[in-house]
Amino acid sequence: MLVPGYVDVEEVGRIARFIADLNPNVPYALLGFAPHFMFPDLPCTSVRHAEEAQAAARAAGLHTVRVGNRHLLSHAY
Repeated sequence: MLVPGYVDVEEVGRIARFIADLNPNVPYALLGFAPHFMFPDLPCTSVRHAEEAQAAARAAGLHTVRVGNRHLLSHAY
């Protein structure tokens, strides 16, 4: 899950590199985050954040990377 301020593009790239070293055909889904009653101070994942994370995962060697929960993505940052 792409939680703003907690999961950044570099972390996604490191995780993806680890997975790709095992098998580059493993599907990887990056999920958008939306705050609920427990996280009112966090924004929704931005489109930019999600697209950069997806690009980092592909650059790390994974072949099948998708962004899920696209309906939750915002243009806030």
